[in-house]
Amino acid sequence: MCDDLLQVRGVLESLPDVGGAEVFRIRQGPGTAIAALVRGRHPVGPAIPGADVPAVRYTGPDTAPAIAAIDRAAVLAMAQTLRRAGLFAAGMSHDGGEVADALRASVRHRWIVHRWLVALTDHRLLECDPEAGGYRRLAQVSRAELSVSMGELDKARQDLGYPAAMGRFFQTTLRCLPALVSDERTVQSVLFADGRTDTADANYRYNLISRHLNAVAAAAAADAVRRAPAHRRPRILEVGAGVGATTAGVLSEVGPADYLFTDVSAFFLDAARHRFAGHDGLRYALLDVNAPVPAAVAMGPRHDVVLAANVLHNSRHTTRTLAMLRELLSHDGTLVIIESCREHAVLSTGMHFLMSAPPDDPAPGFADMRADQDRIFPTAAEWTRALHAAGFAHIAAYPGPLHALAPAGQYVFTARPRDPSPPRPDPHAVRTAAAALLPARLVPIEVHAVDAVA
Repeated sequence: MCDDLLQVRGVLESLPDVGGAEVFRIRQGPGTAIAALVRGRHPVGPAIPGADVPAVRYTGPDTAPAIAAIDRAAVLAMAQTLRRAGLFAAGMSHDGGEVADALRASVRHRWIVHRWLVALTDHRLLECDPEAGGYRRLAQVSRAELSVSMGELDKARQDLGYPAAMGRFFQTTLRCLPALVSDERTVQSVLFADGRTDTADANYRYNLISRHLNAVAAAAAADAVRRAPAHRRPRILEVGAGVGATTAGVLSEVGPADYLFTDVSAFFLDAARHRFAGHDGLRYALLDVNAPVPAAVAMGPRHDVVLAANVLHNSRHTTRTLAMLRELLSHDGTLVIIESCREHAVLSTGMHFLMSAPPDDPAPGFADMRADQDRIFPTAAEWTRALHAAGFAHIAAYPGPLHALAPAGQYVFTARPRDPSPPRPDPHAVRTAAAALLPARLVPIEVHAVDAVA
């Protein structure tokens, strides 16, 4: 497979208008297909900073103490889980594979065990053993200590404005770590118990961090809409809209709009049809950020706003997905993103299980800067570089490093398509030329022109 990708890259880079290429696989039906990014032969200048993200006053507390308390409960639960599996007895060291085996971790969740070991080391509850190539000296965690920490977790949950449903989610997942990591129980069964979205709503909507960032994203969308032509409704595309946590605020801010609500799951589309039944102008479609854009969307009119809240970290290749979204924007449109940019320990006891590839996934893992790193979230600096590489300018991020929300590690990014000067290669022409030089099975199913490749 690697030889195939190298062959495709070599052919693309031999074309006269292509100065560099990056080639990888994306989803296509039940299997995979090759996709490519190509840049021109003339270098593009440095990233152009944007104006500040629209200001929305934040009146909540400093989030650092509560976030630290939640992470503390998570690492103590990890430590207890390892102890109960008979690991790290006096004088013993283990490598990651031995830990995963002792926990009977499923193949798809073994990467999460590595995240636990990193978190325990970062919190000084475990030591690296460089000579043995593993870990040693796991701290003892008493039942009383864990109980106190669970109480502090619930107070922290309340301080951050999470409803009781999210508290139950935290408590349940921390007590079920052995069953989750062995795939005897799925985190979906906890997050969407009885087919309900209450807990997901609590995570993405009903807490002070999400409420504020959703409001900031809605303000950014409204600001972008003011630049849209006055003779028609503004066009908004939301990608990975999920439970509609960001949708409601945007609809309230922008007023009547041609709003395309998309997600990879029909479950969320059905729920949104019910929830937003009273809103005129909403349409619904399936869209997977790791697959080609459906023709009905790709061939439709360009959008004034493309919104992606808490979804783009699912991309196998961030620059490819960002370039795809740029192509769906009008020349004066705005991309609005909400993303987590920090790997909090508590995520590896719950939400990270959602990121494990299904057993039959034909294209597991990331193909960008996160490849082989057992992490999910690009940093804020990595998102900025990826946006620039994908052809965006006027890039801005919120909050700043001294803001009370900064410890949460969640950001709103805004960016606008860069005027392509120097020009980018023509994706259609590149694909046509490649098709004449490659076996049919190796012809990229999609080509995106970008400003930089890895």
